[in-house]
Amino acid sequence: MEWLFIALATYLLALCPVEGDEWRLEYEEGLSHYSEEALRKEFPEKTRPISFKHPLFMCPDMSPSSSVPTSVELVRAADIKVIAALGDSLTTAIGANATTVLGIPIEFRHVSWSIGGYGSFQDVITLANIIRLFNPSLVGPAPSKTVHGTPAPLCETGFNLAVTGHNTFNLPEQVRHLIDSLKTYEDIDFDVDWKLLTILIGMNDICDYCKDKSLFSVENFIHYMTVSLEMLMNEVPRMIVNVVQILPMETLREVQKPTPGCLLQRSFCSCLVKPAAGSSALKELVGVNLEFQKALEQLLHSDRFFKKDFAVVLQPFLKHADPPRLPNGKIDMSFFTPDCFHFTMKGHEELAKGLWNNMFQPEGEKFMVESFSDPIELVCPQVSHPYIYTRPAAAKSGSSRPESAGIRLAVLHLMPPLALLPLWTLAVNLASL
Repeated sequence: MEWLFIALATYLLALCPVEGDEWRLEYEEGLSHYSEEALRKEFPEKTRPISFKHPLFMCPDMSPSSSVPTSVELVRAADIKVIAALGDSLTTAIGANATTVLGIPIEFRHVSWSIGGYGSFQDVITLANIIRLFNPSLVGPAPSKTVHGTPAPLCETGFNLAVTGHNTFNLPEQVRHLIDSLKTYEDIDFDVDWKLLTILIGMNDICDYCKDKSLFSVENFIHYMTVSLEMLMNEVPRMIVNVVQILPMETLREVQKPTPGCLLQRSFCSCLVKPAAGSSALKELVGVNLEFQKALEQLLHSDRFFKKDFAVVLQPFLKHADPPRLPNGKIDMSFFTPDCFHFTMKGHEELAKGLWNNMFQPEGEKFMVESFSDPIELVCPQVSHPYIYTRPAAAKSGSSRPESAGIRLAVLHLMPPLALLPLWTLAVNLASL
């Protein structure tokens, strides 16, 4: 009957919202009422002992360059001074350490795959914690968790400026927020420090496609991605941007469990989950998903966003990724939060390792995940090429675009943001799904 109590508690929380710190304290106090035994029953593999430590990751050469690099092609991991991330709920790490549906509104930014700063590498593997092994003074890792719908300062988010529920048309807003924050942050030399930004966005466009096929079209996806990258290229010196390829999403329909939390999946991604198997609506959505991937490749497999001190690199490790499975072929639910849609910390760690490996592999030789069932082994930068790979194959060897070349003034038409309710209010609709 625990699931019934959880659903009822979620419903009551939705009816009686409170603001700010009071909301946070009451919400987290509610979580403490559940015993560890009860929490383990629904998803027993999620919790790991507090004493757990990853083996230390060491490489032959972890030193920075002898002087600050002036070329984007000669940046080592230890040369990165600032890390940032933009995107949606996969980057805010919503529910990533939750064990019941009550934890879904909590954004566990400090364990997010691309920028989490919790503890050290041995505590949780994130891209930021890997880079900290090379540069312990890294600026920007997310230090703590936040609550969806509650404004949070940089001291809580770090430069994890992703927003749960955002679509690609929101990305220029996030970019503007990031640029303004970087320019005014006291611990950053904006013109000198090398910055690493990771962007993963577009899955919500797929989830919402059937609601507005024009707004969430492939053309709009590429338009807002282009506008965002041009803003960065034109305004931010010494930056490497990882754009991570979006997932093939059809197999997420298999992530199911007879719990109230899993019903939330129908609210998060109704255009994917609700169509019948084999239906024309589902076939169309799967085709759109593929077109998103192809269009992103076409945009970034060029030298359009490559110049002496700036580069955008498509990291494709998720392009063919299949959900993790148990030996019997069923979905390994230990990788998914109680909403059966987002990744747990276990999944975030695999994403972090895949991204790191892609960064040190040239275009055309980048590793792609087939299934997260097999843990990814981290690679070290090659001794013969200890730099992050940034040159696109389309760029001729020894050349890059001049600083002023290709700069276009984009007329930015931001569509009005869609109304986004705090995720916990979705529980009110459970009975009607």
